[in-house]
Amino acid sequence: MSMLDRDSPIPIYIQVAEMIQELIITGQLQIGEAVPSEAALAAKFGIAVTTARNVASELRRRGLVHTLHGEGTFVGPVGAAKTKATKASYVVISDEIADLIRSGELRPNRSIPSEKALMRKYGVSRATARKAVSRLREQRWVFTVPYRGTYVANPSERPE
Repeated sequence: MSMLDRDSPIPIYIQVAEMIQELIITGQLQIGEAVPSEAALAAKFGIAVTTARNVASELRRRGLVHTLHGEGTFVGPVGAAKTKATKASYVVISDEIADLIRSGELRPNRSIPSEKALMRKYGVSRATARKAVSRLREQRWVFTVPYRGTYVANPSERPE
């Protein structure tokens, strides 16, 4: 992918959309594959999430992708089969944190990574990071202290 020309009269979101279109045309992104998330595009190109949202909108306008609420944006028309079953991002994140708790890397009564840290590490939105933490809380892996943070639950209070 080429770099963005921030001095160009062509809007940034159009430049990024054209880069992704090129990936689709050359087969580097195939029908059914996920397009990078808004948060991932924002991190990769140093653009605002709203600009990244415009990228997805432009790609949809061009008929190159479709978006499934809560799952992401995928190459091809609505109904195109996804290339592989994918877990929702929040499930992947919460499963990885639960694995870190199981392994002892994250210890009882110690904080888990913040929402901002999860957003940076996984390239997801704040809503996705919150949903991952909420899932961990529902499964009793963690507990949240208002205005303080989210902490690993004691082994006697966790699942399994």
